[in-house]
Amino acid sequence: MDAETLRSAALASKAWPYEEARKLLKRWAANGIPGAKPANEPMIFETGYGPSGLPHIGTFNEVLRTTFVRHAYEELTGNPTRLIAFSDDMDGLRKVPDNVPNQDLLAANLGKPLTEIPDPFGTHESFAHHNNAMLRHFLDRFGFDYEFLSATDCYTSGRFDGVIRKVLTGWDAIMGVMLPTLGEDRRKTYSPVLPISPTSGRVLQVPVTVIDAQAGLIAFDDEDGSRVQQSAFGGAAKLQWKVDWAARWVALGVDYEMSGKDLIDSVVQSGKIARILGGRPPEGFNYEMFLDEKGEKISKSKGNGLSLEEWLRYGSEPSLSFYIYREPKRAKSLHIGVIPRAVDEYWQFRGNYPNQPIEQQLGNPVHHIHNGKVPASTLPVTYGLLLNLASLPGVADKGTAWKFVQRYAPGTSPEGDPELDELIGLAVNYARDFVAPTLSRRAPTGAEAEALSDLDSELANLPIEADAEVIQHAVFEVGKRHPFESLRGWFQALYETLLGSSQGPRMGSFIALYGIDNSRRLIADALASSPAFAGEGDHPKDGGGAGAA
Repeated sequence: MDAETLRSAALASKAWPYEEARKLLKRWAANGIPGAKPANEPMIFETGYGPSGLPHIGTFNEVLRTTFVRHAYEELTGNPTRLIAFSDDMDGLRKVPDNVPNQDLLAANLGKPLTEIPDPFGTHESFAHHNNAMLRHFLDRFGFDYEFLSATDCYTSGRFDGVIRKVLTGWDAIMGVMLPTLGEDRRKTYSPVLPISPTSGRVLQVPVTVIDAQAGLIAFDDEDGSRVQQSAFGGAAKLQWKVDWAARWVALGVDYEMSGKDLIDSVVQSGKIARILGGRPPEGFNYEMFLDEKGEKISKSKGNGLSLEEWLRYGSEPSLSFYIYREPKRAKSLHIGVIPRAVDEYWQFRGNYPNQPIEQQLGNPVHHIHNGKVPASTLPVTYGLLLNLASLPGVADKGTAWKFVQRYAPGTSPEGDPELDELIGLAVNYARDFVAPTLSRRAPTGAEAEALSDLDSELANLPIEADAEVIQHAVFEVGKRHPFESLRGWFQALYETLLGSSQGPRMGSFIALYGIDNSRRLIADALASSPAFAGEGDHPKDGGGAGAA
């Protein structure tokens, strides 16, 4: 599609990234050019990161969603953008993370800026340098386009001195914003500026007096009780975090930053402070939090929920992006059980994309996941179907599963179909770890056994290469001939007696993938367990198992 057609459709699209991007059109409308900043300066997007812990799925979530809006803005305007990944690495370490080595080393340095704390891993200049390197590796791994900025560098280089001066001159107004939001005890010690102790090197939470705002001179009581006067410039102090957030927006000219619902009040307060500092708070929105299986908020400290590594062991990266894209303002569960559906829905939406009109394409999550360059390839099997296959005895490895797939879809190969190869491996992992251990096949009732025997006869009369539609028709016809209350009852009986689950795949597709002979063996095993058919011996029980692929 040409750029003008795309822009015209994007201006009317209800997809949330375009709705967010249109906020930026209203933010800057210079010289009659919608969305253009003065002198066509780039629109600046930002995401923040606290480097006291390692990057996690929440980091991926925020950077990815911000990137969706960034690309939507570029499609709307054709104008340049920048994404700043900002590390709050001058924050004092409040507690020792439980997932790092040398905990005593960190405990001895509590309260110091993260860039002044030795690296417990022993590989970098400081704890923050180590975690910043992990962040950059993390962002690079997923191909994000960003510029990294360190709070420590911004403070120590003097880049933030100008905005710190504005904090000192606007001190009373800032206190007027913050004090009403604090408890009585916190008000007694609150200060917009946090000095660095000249004796211990710790970030101090103490009352501060402004001596000379223009010169940046402040006074405070050090940890030993001595009265200290020193500069707030050049890294000798940092700003309290809500003030820091506002100051960063102003100093860096941030136009857009999103955050979690838990920071709504902070956004409001930092926005007020940004205006006091002579700036303008960025556009953005507050997304809902992810929940675990119990409906509780996911927490790094609790270790509940799902890690990025866990998702990528069982689901593809695009499927995670798909899940994150959808309904960002609704709380969603994030646990192992949501992966199969997310994978199959991703491929379903991707398959629909080429034949959709442009209006629907722009509302299709895959457009945003792939930045408008959606791959054209499709898959011959679903993830759910592969799960059912890989859960059967003898198919618990990727190589065996591939034999079934290649018979079902001739011409496919691990080398020629890398996405299919990845999907098979992910499904094998999931089936082995979560599906197979839970399966329990029950014996069919007398009526069910009669229907299964009938189905076996129908399958025996079909050509070995019968396709999924022909097989599905046969399965339907058998169900209609027997006294089930509904066809749903017939299919549930098939799932429970043949696959050991209360739900399952489209049976025609499954039988075509697993093979008619192998499927008849499943039926034979089920009939052998039924008292109504036990000992009759007239069904195909001749072994062979999954190796018959």
